[in-house]
Amino acid sequence: MSIAQDLYPSEDDLLYEEELLRNPYSLKLWWRYLIVRSEAPFKKRFVIYERALKALPGSYKLWHAYLRERLDLVRNLPVTHSQYDTLNNTFERALVTMHKMPRIWIMYLQTLTNQKLVTRTRRTFDRALCALPVTQHDRIWEPYLVFVSQKGIPIETSLRVYRRYLKYDPSHIEDFIEFLLNSSLWQEASDRLASVLNDDQFYSIKGKTKHRLWLELCDLLTRHANEVSGLNVDAIIRGGIRKFTDEVGRLWTSLAEYYIRRGLHEKARDVFEEGMSTVITVRDFSVIFDSYSQFEESMLAYKMQEMGLSDEEDDEGEENGFEDVEEEDIRFRGRLAEEDFERKILHRFWLNDKNDIDLRLARFDYLMERRPELANSVLLRQNPHNVEQWHRRVKLFEGNPTKQILTYTEAVRTIDPMKAVGKPHTLWVAFAKLYEQHKDIANARVIFDKAVQVNYKTVDNLASVWCEWGLKWS
Repeated sequence: MSIAQDLYPSEDDLLYEEELLRNPYSLKLWWRYLIVRSEAPFKKRFVIYERALKALPGSYKLWHAYLRERLDLVRNLPVTHSQYDTLNNTFERALVTMHKMPRIWIMYLQTLTNQKLVTRTRRTFDRALCALPVTQHDRIWEPYLVFVSQKGIPIETSLRVYRRYLKYDPSHIEDFIEFLLNSSLWQEASDRLASVLNDDQFYSIKGKTKHRLWLELCDLLTRHANEVSGLNVDAIIRGGIRKFTDEVGRLWTSLAEYYIRRGLHEKARDVFEEGMSTVITVRDFSVIFDSYSQFEESMLAYKMQEMGLSDEEDDEGEENGFEDVEEEDIRFRGRLAEEDFERKILHRFWLNDKNDIDLRLARFDYLMERRPELANSVLLRQNPHNVEQWHRRVKLFEGNPTKQILTYTEAVRTIDPMKAVGKPHTLWVAFAKLYEQHKDIANARVIFDKAVQVNYKTVDNLASVWCEWGLKWS
């Protein structure tokens, strides 16, 4: 094979060639030669590089400069160009002696990633991890994770790489969880997130608190209730409610949403009711009540739409003889499906009546009517010794003496006069006046008799009770 004439040394190169003949293993001479010929065509510099590396195959400086120039040469070429094969071969030759140099590996891995050579890139990453010491693995793992996070990489490959990485550095579990969420792997994401929350020594490198991670887990479990299994969602969310006092309303709604997505609507209603009866802040109550009312409203709207669509089917069923079931023994007709059998046998049976719109509407109206009472209960849970709130609660039941009497009874039993906010004797007086308004003087006297025996905080309260009693029946 003939060599082009322009690749031979020129007269200006004779000085450097003579010095290299005398000392071919001098890096300084080869480097000076390359600097002087920096403006020469790459083909000529290519010959000089190859000769220098043949004499000094262990020179990191020569290999790095040579590879950099080859990378610049293919920078604007398509990845299918033959120059890339030459570049890859050059990297492979360099790694024979430079396999302990992480920078050479990174350059090679980056160019393979750009070429979209998935299998070759993955194997080269593994070779780099095997060749380099553990103290330098972090420089390889960073581009490795970027590579497996790209589109087009098989999901199983990415999972295996991430699991291996967590064995090297478990502190980056949050990156793995984020990858699982982006890949719609809800089951493993929830398992990993739950394990993080159970680890008392876990420290978030992203600055996330345990409370925030708990909320993320609750959102994951509720939004993908049918895709996640193996976790006791009810116990997890209730544990968060007991542990974290902030966002309690959101956690209750998350638990209810979980049951809604599982189709357990009655269980969801129980959760809503339990949440409203336990929260102690108006903000949490508003969150639960708004979610509860939206749920009931949507269920009512869905049922009305469903019944509207099924009216025509019922009319057709009656024309086909659904009312004359006794004319034929349909139990032995093999061509009828089980659903048809149940539909004909139980037609117009009240337990099988799916038209429960009135029930759903009554349930929704009852919920809206109870809002003032439920809100008042929240304020009383904050401070059960608030006299004014007990008076407001009695007013809510105006027109219902039985409820008012029960409320007064609960109020005077609950309030501690030494801790009362307001004047506790007013409750006793109002209680007695309620009996008086209903012409029950005997019970009114009983109430006053009990009122004067209470150990009030001030004498003025006791005096007021005596005055009221004396003015009424002096």
